[in-house]
Amino acid sequence: MGAMTSTVAAKFAFFPPNPPSYRVEEEEGGRLRMTDVSERENVDVLKLKTKKGTEIVAAYVKNKTASLTLLYSHGNAADLGQMYDLFCELSIHLRVNLLGYDYTGYGQSTGKPSEQNTYADIEAAYRCLLETYGVKEEDIILYGQSVGSGPTLDLASRLSRLRAVVLHSPILSGLRVMYPVKRTYWFDIYKNIDKIPLVRCPVLVIHGTADDVVDYSHGKQLWELCVEKYEPLWIKGGNHCDLELYPEYIRHLKKFISAVEKSGRLKNMQGSLTDNDSKPRVSTDCREKSRPSTDVPEHSRPSTSTEKSRTSVDKREKAKKSVENVEKSTNAVDQPEKARNSIDRFGGMMRAAVLCNIDCFKPTGATGS
Repeated sequence: MGAMTSTVAAKFAFFPPNPPSYRVEEEEGGRLRMTDVSERENVDVLKLKTKKGTEIVAAYVKNKTASLTLLYSHGNAADLGQMYDLFCELSIHLRVNLLGYDYTGYGQSTGKPSEQNTYADIEAAYRCLLETYGVKEEDIILYGQSVGSGPTLDLASRLSRLRAVVLHSPILSGLRVMYPVKRTYWFDIYKNIDKIPLVRCPVLVIHGTADDVVDYSHGKQLWELCVEKYEPLWIKGGNHCDLELYPEYIRHLKKFISAVEKSGRLKNMQGSLTDNDSKPRVSTDCREKSRPSTDVPEHSRPSTSTEKSRTSVDKREKAKKSVENVEKSTNAVDQPEKARNSIDRFGGMMRAAVLCNIDCFKPTGATGS
């Protein structure tokens, strides 16, 4: 059994950018700053202690108009420096505060990455929101991208008053990314398929139909297992790491944030958040299975997984123009001038970020182009 566990675990790996894309420096007065990113007055750089004894780096982006806070768990082959501009843009366009963090062993966070450490990492970030910034659980939206869906759903399954969850190119489990298994094995990691029915708040699933790293059937099945579904977004032609470049991404995400903001939803609220549950963007069978909510005990899990590289420059340029057009046409009234102007940097920002690794979900020793 031990040999089997080692063999399976060896097929998964974390891919923190090496070298890290940023450094953390302490200014006079004790304030921390990140190097190699644009300095902003509304961003706090933090170092957070985890229960596993590591110290992770986080960035809290403040928006004065925000009533909700997004806790963002990024993908496998990225770090905080690469995600920094995207976080700032999302804070503006979604009108949210946003806390992003690096997993243990990523960026300037100490320690070695592992599945268990990612659970401790997101708990430290969540605790920071409660204790340092006074954010209430019911005002927090958890956002998990790809492998980040693992810590996101682990935490969400244990919170009863969470406002909402966003799953971006999520995985059913680590093993299911590689093999079409029909059941959950004890040695599997990030068992999202077993945790999603325990989430009691609205869930938005976003997945590209042409994802060749994590097939979009993962997103579809997770959505079908949601207790409280929100209209999903299946981005036609979208791959694993380019969904932010499609105009429907930011448009649909804004619609979701607006809906949960207006709902004022608490644990005991009845009914669905959307009146369009049975009409997802790309047709799919809709089966809702309600299951009782229970606390999920922690189990020992092996070590991890993740993502793929971006598409062509031509596609990104086309997506950039499309995003600009959507923002100008849909937000002329309700977006502040700063937000309208800043979207012009969206495409350039995404081109500069290298968020994925082409071999991240392949077995050790596999070759790929």
